[in-house]
Amino acid sequence: MQISDVLYGFYFDKDGLHQQIEHSSELEVTKPHWLHFDYTSLSTVEWLKQHSGLNSTVINALLDEETRPRATALGDGILISLRGVNLAAGSNPEDMVSIRLWVTKNNVISTRRRKLLSTQDIANDFNLGNGPSSAPKFVIDLTEKLISRMSDTINEIEEKVADIEENIITSTNYSLRNELSILRRQIISLRRYLSPQKDAMLQLLSEKITLFSTEEKIQLRETLDHLVRYIEDLDSIKDRAAVSQEELSNRLAEQMNNRMYVLSIVAAIFLPLGFLTGLLGINVGGIPGAENNNSFVIFTLLLVGVVAIQIWIFKKKKWF
Repeated sequence: MQISDVLYGFYFDKDGLHQQIEHSSELEVTKPHWLHFDYTSLSTVEWLKQHSGLNSTVINALLDEETRPRATALGDGILISLRGVNLAAGSNPEDMVSIRLWVTKNNVISTRRRKLLSTQDIANDFNLGNGPSSAPKFVIDLTEKLISRMSDTINEIEEKVADIEENIITSTNYSLRNELSILRRQIISLRRYLSPQKDAMLQLLSEKITLFSTEEKIQLRETLDHLVRYIEDLDSIKDRAAVSQEELSNRLAEQMNNRMYVLSIVAAIFLPLGFLTGLLGINVGGIPGAENNNSFVIFTLLLVGVVAIQIWIFKKKKWF
């Protein structure tokens, strides 16, 4: 059977002698193997539909553009869809990369569109003779690597939230609110995919799926525990970010209220002064003091007296 556009391909071997499947080599279907494809490639579509021997349901799942994490038993195999954080340069970690797998007792066929570092790590392990020796162990290795790579991203988000919490205490500015909004969006996006990924992992541990041995299910459960802990960490970080955003909003509102308070006091003081100066500044006859040389000094002292009376009233009412 001729293979085209194999990104990674290896035969499983219990002795660590993993023979690589080259791009144009002949696949020996009787040997347990892993094949990894780019599902956007036309040659991949052609191979899956004409040479893989898989039924249409499996093929459509491997070529599906949009998919959520899941694990579904189908005949003698399992359809698995998982996601990992996007660690490519210049990309957002919450823009998670998906991988689709068809796993049987002996074989694994996986597809992706964007590069996934976890599959690259497994391929490197194969080249070093440390690759998984069977299809179930491949799934265990992949889930462990996918989830372990999430730790740095989650820790980075937690550190950013902690820095913002510290900055809120020492200073208050609108840029912190924008940073918090970005972090909350990242947390929500990660949480949205990690929750169904947990359900997919639970499905792998269900009694309906007999592909994994008892020991292998224990390993899967350990990986699931790490995933649950990361989800709990995200929930905690999300709550902290929400509290920080609320505290920041309160501080900004208090800051604005203080400024409005000062402006109100100033306006209250100058309102009667403006009334008096406007009243005596009209250009009509009969203005008091127009013929008196001391009227300006008297009027100025009158304004000072008005301000003094206002300040006394404000202090008595405890307005400041």
